[in-house]
Amino acid sequence: MIRVDAVRCVLNAFGRDYRCAIGRGGALAEDAKREGDGATPLGRWGILGALLRPDRMAAPLTALPWRWLRPQDGWGDDPHDPCYNRPVVHPHGFSAERLWREDAAYDIIITLQHNVAPVVAGRGSAIFWHVAHSDFRPTEGCVAMERAALSEILDRLQPGMAIEIGQGFS
Repeated sequence: MIRVDAVRCVLNAFGRDYRCAIGRGGALAEDAKREGDGATPLGRWGILGALLRPDRMAAPLTALPWRWLRPQDGWGDDPHDPCYNRPVVHPHGFSAERLWREDAAYDIIITLQHNVAPVVAGRGSAIFWHVAHSDFRPTEGCVAMERAALSEILDRLQPGMAIEIGQGFS
């Protein structure tokens, strides 16, 4: 189990603590999460797979399903879109986040099982575990950590693992 203490902004994985960033809106209960609130949803989220920038890293050793990102990759964030909270290809007829970014934040994206089965429009999209900015500024609702640490953890992740986001762990 991977745990995130959203109060201390510490992620614990494989017996080690790492600094992390969470959403600018803090952490909220899953049923209070809304699109655009900038909050990280509390709860236990299955780790689904990874999306990776091929021009910025080598293939990982992970047992998780993964694929290389492409410049046209996006993620639906418009609650009116039938592809809300799902991968899309740009150009797309609705609002969708671009996953191919100039900064390094999405060089490694670990997709989480938040709001996926079923998808509820407006309950939050693109809740990822990704690379933090160097200043560890808050995310738009994701969990983010230092790139080298995330890469190391990615190699150890297995299908069926989860991340638990809570407010204080002892």
